[in-house]
Amino acid sequence: MSTLIIISTLPIILLYIGLYKAQKALLPVTIIGLLVALGLAIAQWNNSAQPIYHGMMLFDNFSIAFSSITIISTILIIFLSKGYFEKISSHIAEYYAIMLFSLAGIIVMVSFYNLTMLFIGIEIMSVSLYILAGIKKSDFASNEAALKYFLMGAFSTGFLLFGITLLYGASGSFNLEAIRNYVVEHPRNIDPMFYTGLLLIIVGLCFKVGAAPFHFWTPDVYEGSPTLITAFMSTVVKTAGFAAFLRLFTSCFAPIADFWVPVLLVITIITLFIGNITALYQQSFKRMLAFSSISHAGYLLFAIVALGASSANNVFIYATAYSIASIIAFGALILVQQQSGSDNFESFNGLSKKNPFLALVLTIGMLSLAGIPLTAGFIGKFFMFTGALKQYQVLLVILAVINAIISIFYYFRVIIAMYFNDADRAELTIPVYYKFVLGLSAIVTILIGIYPGFISGLI
Repeated sequence: MSTLIIISTLPIILLYIGLYKAQKALLPVTIIGLLVALGLAIAQWNNSAQPIYHGMMLFDNFSIAFSSITIISTILIIFLSKGYFEKISSHIAEYYAIMLFSLAGIIVMVSFYNLTMLFIGIEIMSVSLYILAGIKKSDFASNEAALKYFLMGAFSTGFLLFGITLLYGASGSFNLEAIRNYVVEHPRNIDPMFYTGLLLIIVGLCFKVGAAPFHFWTPDVYEGSPTLITAFMSTVVKTAGFAAFLRLFTSCFAPIADFWVPVLLVITIITLFIGNITALYQQSFKRMLAFSSISHAGYLLFAIVALGASSANNVFIYATAYSIASIIAFGALILVQQQSGSDNFESFNGLSKKNPFLALVLTIGMLSLAGIPLTAGFIGKFFMFTGALKQYQVLLVILAVINAIISIFYYFRVIIAMYFNDADRAELTIPVYYKFVLGLSAIVTILIGIYPGFISGLI
């Protein structure tokens, strides 16, 4: 709970710092505050957690693990923000504050024990993201992204809220334990209204995580939003969405898996093929990453389709690997965009000759996203596939392997551009904090790939 309190009050402190024009203090105060919140979260590890506030929240190991990875990812992204927001506006305190308000909603999302808190967490996160997507007020693409995100987000929230209402009407409670008890006590005469609510919740959550066929907002919003905000949405927000998805289904709906698993199985297969095949045809590196995030949503759905004791651990490993590799990709994209003004694959031509360090870390990130051995991405896919095979989802694993092979093509396009395509370009100036974030992320990616016990088995 201390973590949530700090992350909720830190944005207010930042707004006061901005009010008194102490702009140079914003970044260090933000980093220090997030590190304190992270330390307090880790300090509660293995405590005998019990639901608090009348069963509204539960800060157990599951919550601590996902809170920690979202906080760490936010710290790395905020390091990349130095000098970024200043180019958009002179009032930068608001941007840091809004990102942290969004993170507060994310902490609620991964710690809820009542459907009311799930809804509140999603809304706190989403409203902040609507603003962040449109922070470039003079940029038409940013404005369009914010409007699309708001309309689609409101639409999906309607599905989610209606589904929660129907679950309450059938079970008489918003509490996860009470809903599970209702399912266990009525194995053969569950109210049809309950099943309808469950399907609506699946639709709402699939909208939030960008799973097909509810993905159509994702490419345009990711492409139109500022690159730094896209990095935040595709890593921290997606991790939180799947953590909430998994917590809800593990706690409440496991006994009736025969009803909803076929639905999610179809969604998973569609998501994998739409994400990977569409990414093949993209000429924009940023838009490719957007469709790539859709395909990774398909892999993350494995843990829910093959729901079991290891699902939480599998999602944690995969989300960690994906987040770190994506931060590398978006960090490199920001630097290349600043030089060329473009996010096309051609913008990376000849990068290895002028900036070998940047080309190396980006190569590691691409290899991890493609799931090549000795990277964290391979370990993430391995755990996902193993979990699915334990649940006899052999066909799903075969289709996923085919999609993983497809993904190698578009991830290797940028590697080929950097190492084999010549271009007259100047050397990029890489700030120290970019070198720190990109270098650290690359080392962790390799470390997890070689020694997965580094994070496996935590949950």
